[in-house]
Amino acid sequence: MDTRFRTILLFGAPGSGKGTQGKILGQVPGFFHLSCGDVFRALRPESELGRTFLQYSSHGKLVPDDLTVRLWQAHARRLVDAGEFSPEHEVLVLDGIPRNVSQAELMREHIDVKQLIHLETHDQETMIARLNRRALHENRLDVTNEAVIRRRFDEYERETAPVLRYYSRDLIFTVDAGQGPMDVLKHIVAQVATTAI
Repeated sequence: MDTRFRTILLFGAPGSGKGTQGKILGQVPGFFHLSCGDVFRALRPESELGRTFLQYSSHGKLVPDDLTVRLWQAHARRLVDAGEFSPEHEVLVLDGIPRNVSQAELMREHIDVKQLIHLETHDQETMIARLNRRALHENRLDVTNEAVIRRRFDEYERETAPVLRYYSRDLIFTVDAGQGPMDVLKHIVAQVATTAI
């Protein structure tokens, strides 16, 4: 039996709606949503992995790919052990990981990617405006700086976009993220419903 999690990846540039769509899909019976941000927020600072993570994050350094995947894997296993996520009955919906090709390689032994939903953005300015609105709504004043947001787009193009070439084209389904959230969701649900998972 395959011990890898059956997985749908939600993929897209900052502001494309990965988190929003993931949360909604995670409410549908048979799906379990997990974002990489949730993994980092759930870390216990006193644990070995938590201390290692803090050594990097507190100095403003990127967490190495192998540590990121280890953190994710340990968190996912805790969810399984606690009975919160049932891999036999639920498909894992991931957003925010893998962030680059190295992470995609490292995660191959943990996930069986059944579908990659690419939330494609054509208008960066619209996405920047969306991120600014969200930051103000969530009181995240640290990400209202436009230079920071533009740097995130540059990082996405350089580091994350190549992940699309890593996975087989027949696993990738593209949705226009510039539509309203309900229209985006409608396309995602229609695609997921036709995929043998």
